[in-house]
Amino acid sequence: MNKISNQFSSIEQITDQYLKKSNANAAAAELSFEDILKRRQSVDENFALKFSKHASMRLQSRNIELSSEQKKRLETGAEKAEAKGMKESLVIVDSYSFIVNVSNKVVVTAMDHTESEENVYTNIDGAVII
Repeated sequence: MNKISNQFSSIEQITDQYLKKSNANAAAAELSFEDILKRRQSVDENFALKFSKHASMRLQSRNIELSSEQKKRLETGAEKAEAKGMKESLVIVDSYSFIVNVSNKVVVTAMDHTESEENVYTNIDGAVII
């Protein structure tokens, strides 16, 4: 039986080999819940919408150029939609309409009010007019 026991490492050897913490893991373990929460809140304060490829193409093809003030108002509208629990929202800024996937913070499509004869919007659960 001596031959078999020599083939296996001791528990201490395995522990040292496999359970050593890296510097990154050690640093993460030192973060408190409050630190993690503060980091998350600072990310949420810097709310920024992204435009999907489809929305970017629509903006370009429809010659829609948003000013920085209009972009800020669009973000404000999306924030309000998120606060109300909306998932897919219509956000109207001036004469432009945007469908926003609120949970992913992505503008799905954009149009000018003059392009839609019927002004019918489907697959949304709310609207915000800014």
